[in-house]
Amino acid sequence: MTSSTDTVTFFLTDIEGSTRNWEASESEMRQALGRHDDLLSRVIGDHGGRVLTERGEGDSFFALFSAASDAVSAALDVQRELDRESWPDHAPVRVRIAIHTGEAGADHRGPEVNRCARLRDLAHGGQVLLSSPTASLLRGHLPDGASLEDHGLHHLRDLAIPERVFQLVHPDLRADLQPIAGSDARRHNHRGNLAARGRSRTRIVLADDAVLLREALAAALRAGGFDVVGQAGDVDGLLSLVDAEAPDVVVVDVRMPPTHTTEGLEAARTIRSRQPGIAILVLSQYVETRYAVDLIRDDPAGIGYLLKDRVARIDDLADAVRRVAAGGSVIDPEVVARLLGRPRRHSALDELTPREREILGLMAEGRSNQGIADRLVLEVKTIEGHVRQIFSKLDLEPSGEDHRRVLAVLTFLKPE
Repeated sequence: MTSSTDTVTFFLTDIEGSTRNWEASESEMRQALGRHDDLLSRVIGDHGGRVLTERGEGDSFFALFSAASDAVSAALDVQRELDRESWPDHAPVRVRIAIHTGEAGADHRGPEVNRCARLRDLAHGGQVLLSSPTASLLRGHLPDGASLEDHGLHHLRDLAIPERVFQLVHPDLRADLQPIAGSDARRHNHRGNLAARGRSRTRIVLADDAVLLREALAAALRAGGFDVVGQAGDVDGLLSLVDAEAPDVVVVDVRMPPTHTTEGLEAARTIRSRQPGIAILVLSQYVETRYAVDLIRDDPAGIGYLLKDRVARIDDLADAVRRVAAGGSVIDPEVVARLLGRPRRHSALDELTPREREILGLMAEGRSNQGIADRLVLEVKTIEGHVRQIFSKLDLEPSGEDHRRVLAVLTFLKPE
């Protein structure tokens, strides 16, 4: 029996256009719905899911899974088998599926189930959409051949906090599906797809208690081609602005009122936990390597740490914002230099050559292979060879290039 604090993965489905199907032919729809019910019950059970006796409204299914990976495998098999079926002419069955991970109450109701239902409302028949909490559990645990396409942040009906939405992609799933529903609503796609999805300018919320510096930063960001949609002088104001504006990027000072210690850093963590699709660029007056490591170590995607001295150069500031907005990580070169020079006990990093350590440091700054090649005046192929050697010496298993770059940087950042 599920307790009030159990974390589970919710699995909600719905047949697209079922009302039209019922109107077109009640007898065919009854037959199709029976086959649909048998198929979903069997596949969900085969993957360890539990179909709740209190089924959702209409023709929907509501199931629970202990593991997010099992829910995704079930969704893929459901869509495969539905696509293989020959459905009646007046009752085609195309199912939309939403998967979300959260806490389940004893009655399997509440805000997390509501979030899953609103996520399902964004899908079209044949699509499988996942929330950010579910996607974060699937690294290295997707079915063979599957990947996740990031659709950015979307506002879900009646819910205050937007959700970063992912779509399951696989060769066995239909490739001609429409964009997810609600794509014309305000949403945020900071993983490099702003222009492709209709937004040409990155929206920024800026927080710093020094008014003159904050205004100077805002002017520099606007000059760099960004929209500064809000400014705050304290953490409460920042969090309120983020909830109201759901920006693409938050730029925040480490030291904020009232104690001017780490309030800005804690606010960055809060924003990251609530809305992981929002990129964060933290500014600091001093080279504080511990803060940089703490901020980036858990998940460096869309996170940056830059010294305030750097922002005097508009190009450096704009470049850092663009990198984190695209899902990259940025660490100030001064911080990297200190990390490279710190004493260490023996580790895998000791196996790297001086050139490889230099390249790893530039990777930690958030530079691409091309960016590293430009910096070192080397051919890209040469950099690619060094990067492969770094992966090998750090014993990083073959996987996605971006994933291994993140793991390499985390190895570099790891505290002694």
